[in-house]
Amino acid sequence: MNKKKSAPGAPKLAPSRKSKARKTFRVGVMGGTFNPIHYGHLLAAEQARCKFKLDRVIFVPTGDPPHKDSDAVAPSEHRYLMTVLATSTNPYFRVSRVEIDRKGPSYSIDTINHFLEKYTTLNPSIYFISGLDAVMEIMTWSRAPEILEKCVVIAATRPGYDTERARECLGERVFRKIKILKASALAISSTDIRERTAAGQPIKYLLPESVEQYILNHGIYGEAAKRG
Repeated sequence: MNKKKSAPGAPKLAPSRKSKARKTFRVGVMGGTFNPIHYGHLLAAEQARCKFKLDRVIFVPTGDPPHKDSDAVAPSEHRYLMTVLATSTNPYFRVSRVEIDRKGPSYSIDTINHFLEKYTTLNPSIYFISGLDAVMEIMTWSRAPEILEKCVVIAATRPGYDTERARECLGERVFRKIKILKASALAISSTDIRERTAAGQPIKYLLPESVEQYILNHGIYGEAAKRG
């Protein structure tokens, strides 16, 4: 079929903006102590990935915090390796050492900037995933306005949680910038896992089996966790 010729002098149509739009690479960043990581963390990350169509979710274990009880927080290398084990079966999950290897104080904005720079050629969009209780204190974080400007903040909470409390705490202007993720409720906590391990009680089905075996084999969280 012959193409229809434009009339002489007819203006050329400019390509639509949509055709020029560059796809963003959506990166979820989930920081935490992960002491230890458990199914609650993994489920929230996966549900965030699906809801916000994330291309990748990066777990960022914190370094060794100087202000916390050293007996309560496992060494960062153990927490890093447990997180690697827990996420190994999900092709969308990655684990970063950026906060473990960073010298001096580590702030969320530094981690956000790290990933913006790392994925700069992919036109990244950062989705910072945290619990709603932590997000309610976001305005006390270092360079909070910059965080809200540079990334999408996802606040994970259990279904039925009264988000009006968060609205009142943050104020309407900040609250409107937060994306609420109503993650499936799992009554699992890292504190409970540590206490059960120290007491010699089972932790099966609270976290991946590979992490359970790592804890038992290395005697983490108390002498009672050691085998033999």
